[in-house]
Amino acid sequence: MFLATHFLPPSLHLISSSSSRSPRCLSSRPLLTALLQLVRPLFLPIPLDAFFDSPTFFSTVSGSILLRLSSSMSTSPTPTAPTSSSSSSSSSSSGGSDALCRTRILSSKLYFDVPPNKVPLIYSPAYDIAFLGIEKLHPFDSSKWGRICHFLISEGIVEKKWIIEPLEASKDDLLVVHSESYLNSLKWSGKVAMIVEVPPVALIPNCLVQQKVLHPFRKQVGGTILAAKLAKERGWAINVGGGFHHCSAEKGGGFCAYADISLCIHFAYIRLNISRVMIIDLDAHQGNGHETDFANDRRVYILDMFNPQIYPHDYEARRYIHQKVEVKIGTTTEVYLKKLDEALEVAAHAFDPELIIYNAGTDILEGDPLGLLKISPSGVASRDEKVFLFARERNIPIVMLTSGGYMKSSARVIADSIANLSKKHIIETVSS
Repeated sequence: MFLATHFLPPSLHLISSSSSRSPRCLSSRPLLTALLQLVRPLFLPIPLDAFFDSPTFFSTVSGSILLRLSSSMSTSPTPTAPTSSSSSSSSSSSGGSDALCRTRILSSKLYFDVPPNKVPLIYSPAYDIAFLGIEKLHPFDSSKWGRICHFLISEGIVEKKWIIEPLEASKDDLLVVHSESYLNSLKWSGKVAMIVEVPPVALIPNCLVQQKVLHPFRKQVGGTILAAKLAKERGWAINVGGGFHHCSAEKGGGFCAYADISLCIHFAYIRLNISRVMIIDLDAHQGNGHETDFANDRRVYILDMFNPQIYPHDYEARRYIHQKVEVKIGTTTEVYLKKLDEALEVAAHAFDPELIIYNAGTDILEGDPLGLLKISPSGVASRDEKVFLFARERNIPIVMLTSGGYMKSSARVIADSIANLSKKHIIETVSS
């Protein structure tokens, strides 16, 4: 069963084992039962128990659900998911012309002046996703971002009043990278359900999906974009969210609906006059979204250290990684940190960036059901410290994004790592 499951997208791993069912799935059974009863005519004629008892609930039945929903709504004015031909035709003009993109960036409100007494730590309560318990069907802890800040505040690392709240990315902001057709496709709940890998989302009116799912993502996009400005001004910035590295201009997936990394870099090109950016992607999964978006952009250097045996298996995108470091299933802390030291040394000689985007996923932790690596919590803190010191020693502004992590302990580990950076004065989280 393991060989079958590690080819699935992230959220399916926990639910495809025949020996045990995900506690997240079971905890939401009453809600799912109610939803399924309401829309049962759309489904194949099978007993409700089959939805829960089948080890392939998400990977087989959900496909039928989405196909039938799509068919049933074909006469509705609700936008349908774009076809591959429409996606390819629009990709050549994603976000419009360079001049239009420049105008959108210069007129955006996402860059705003921040009082000097604020710390470049970005978070909003709107980041956290809570939607009738449906969010529990995905292994990602959608309250992780708020819990990170709670730990930092309760331990005196930062005061709540010093944290910066970003604005939500508007449609014009998103059109800097995304096409109109892609953004329109998100008005179809079935499309969003596939991206966030939670099939019942397809059954929910899109106005609620926009409010409860996509609004938090757009708020985090605003945080990532603002982080680059703050990093340029202060030397560093942490968005306690973001890192949607599976999303590209024309395709979302893996719980990533918007390409915040790509958007952040395009804003930095124009608003910060930056022309060389290094992406250091240390999430356990390959960052195929930004790799696709910057495939032919020599201004971006990508160091991606990932487990090649897990999702997304995007071999085309791998061609665009400048430094590919593979860490296979079971890689230990010692081996991981040694590989990272070597990779940073290579990167230092290969590229001279004006900005670093650090995608700091914690799905590398031992026990993470999707990353499948064996890195200790102290190993994560050491990893983050190495990357921040790499930037500071070269006087390069750095943006950190929290990205993936599929255990409840991730929030604690991230908070401890930020605390470690603060206590060692690598970053300053005390207001001046």
